[in-house]
Amino acid sequence: MTELVGITWNHTRGWLPLAAAAQRFMDARPGVQITWQRRSLQEFADYPIQKLAERFDMIVIDHPFAGYAAAHPVLVPLDEYLPEAYLADQRANTVGASYESYVQGGHLWALPIDAATPVASARHDVLARHDAVVPQTWDDLLALARRGLVALPAIPIDALMATYMLVIGLGETPFSSGEGMATPAIAAGALEALRELVLLCDPACTARNPIRTYEAMVGGDDIGYCPCAYGYTNYARPSYTTPRPTLAFGNLVSMHGTSLRSTLGGTGLAVTQRCTGPARDLAVEFAAYCCSPEVQRGMWTIDGGQPGHRGAWLDDGCNMMTGNFFRDTLKTLDEAYLRPRHSGAIPFQDEASLVVHDYLVNGGSARTAADRIDELYRESFSH
Repeated sequence: MTELVGITWNHTRGWLPLAAAAQRFMDARPGVQITWQRRSLQEFADYPIQKLAERFDMIVIDHPFAGYAAAHPVLVPLDEYLPEAYLADQRANTVGASYESYVQGGHLWALPIDAATPVASARHDVLARHDAVVPQTWDDLLALARRGLVALPAIPIDALMATYMLVIGLGETPFSSGEGMATPAIAAGALEALRELVLLCDPACTARNPIRTYEAMVGGDDIGYCPCAYGYTNYARPSYTTPRPTLAFGNLVSMHGTSLRSTLGGTGLAVTQRCTGPARDLAVEFAAYCCSPEVQRGMWTIDGGQPGHRGAWLDDGCNMMTGNFFRDTLKTLDEAYLRPRHSGAIPFQDEASLVVHDYLVNGGSARTAADRIDELYRESFSH
């Protein structure tokens, strides 16, 4: 018996498709046992993945970990095990920069099993009841927020990702200079714009992640619109939200005449260096199975997953079961910003997130907060 143990995050989207794929994989291969454990979404963001790599054969990772993996012997370089034809298909069918996000130091450290970026969502029935419509511009959004109809996730990590989005909206690409997030005026302006929006929303937003935001939207009748939260197809599926309403997902509002670009998320399936011999070969085979186009547009999507293969995003059946989620948000996925992925990227974003969140909640100087983010960024290269 060959046993593989993996760890993922504790949500239908993060666990159920992996469990279903593992069961089918085992059905076809007697003598293989695959077990998936779960951790909370907050642990997914905070817990050092290098420690998980000591305990598990497979781990679901966030792509900023690729830089650490390239500098430390924790993950298996999948490009050394998978056929070039398979890798070519994955590259050609990436959703936005999902495939690229796991490439660092000349190697592929995970396969994109899941693609996501902050997108917009709406309860059209709530908006109609208030004689309101989906906003098209940032000014429209602020006007809708003043009416109490807007919510957004603003816990530390989501607040930082939204800050990057607004830096881009104000005309710069975060960290493009190599010295800091943006020029002082743009960085402070992005923080001020985000705080203006957050202050127009329920204070509960600063304690909600995307899941809690979506649960609030489908669980009540007060919130009509969310301008940016990492998308979850689950909340567009009647089979998931019943008897509560579903959400309609779409692309982002514009700022200064250009659509906003959000910060790429999603997850990748990695094999750890702990996994050796025949077990490693099986783990790589399982990862390739999960990311194959047939599984991604079939079992993966049916069982609540959010595929990383473009074929699923364009598939009629996948769109039918998710209220056209995939086609209606694909533009935003394709335009999403790829955040820093150097070896110290995760400690940096953990600390910078707290700086942004403190500013949103307590106020103070946006310039001081921006300067601290830049300082943390420079320090992160010593990790």
